[in-house]
Amino acid sequence: MANNNKTNNNGAALGFEQTLWAAADKLRGHLDAAEYKHVVLGLIFLKYISDAFQERYDDLAARRGTDYTDPEDRDEYLAKNVFWVPPEARWSRLQDNAKDPRIGILIDEAMAAIEKENTGLKGVLPQNYGREDLDKRRLGELIDLIGTISLGDSASRSRDILGRVYEYFLGQFASAEGKKGGEFYTPQSIVKLLVAMLQPYRGRVYDPCCGAGGMFIQSERFVEEHQGRVGDIAIYGQESNPTTWKLCKMNLAIRSIDGSIGPYAADWTT
Repeated sequence: MANNNKTNNNGAALGFEQTLWAAADKLRGHLDAAEYKHVVLGLIFLKYISDAFQERYDDLAARRGTDYTDPEDRDEYLAKNVFWVPPEARWSRLQDNAKDPRIGILIDEAMAAIEKENTGLKGVLPQNYGREDLDKRRLGELIDLIGTISLGDSASRSRDILGRVYEYFLGQFASAEGKKGGEFYTPQSIVKLLVAMLQPYRGRVYDPCCGAGGMFIQSERFVEEHQGRVGDIAIYGQESNPTTWKLCKMNLAIRSIDGSIGPYAADWTT
């Protein structure tokens, strides 16, 4: 019998993006797309860095008795370019408390703790999960569903699972918002065409209204596809909408892309 389970070019089975979207869409009973995209994408980002952290933690714990490694040593994570996740912010804690009416507050505390421990994320992560208009039961259901998908372990990173989910969600949110969606998302086909025309083999890549950062991501892909060195390009951009700026910073962080992104056009001086 033929296998009808379609896969994309990174070998991962398609389908779970739609499942995640269906769960996220439940939040629309109380929030419009402009608000709930930050709720959902923030949780996906948190799950990603938690998965990467947990994989490194387990490796260090397994070697603790032989080479004196300490899984609670922050420097062990920074050395591998892995975000340090303090105990109160780890996904396992949130998963265990998904049914707790205080889950929104716990998520806000987790986001604040991660920002405190990782200066590159300061002012980036959403911290409004505890507000009254956010359905905590549905929020808990979303956490349970996201918890079933590996996003940040090495196997998932090699297939860019998170990048795929992130781009899918950005596209869906843009569709849900209509014309306003263009503020943070340009269709991938258009971005790919623009990058192909620019041919950014080396030098600066600058986007004066960068939205969620799609131009930067596609530029690095272009360099890799043409056997160039990613280090030969430098990322610069600016975004006047502060919430879209946060999306861009998260979008680049999940791919370990370094860039100088000005949060407000009026403040751009570099």
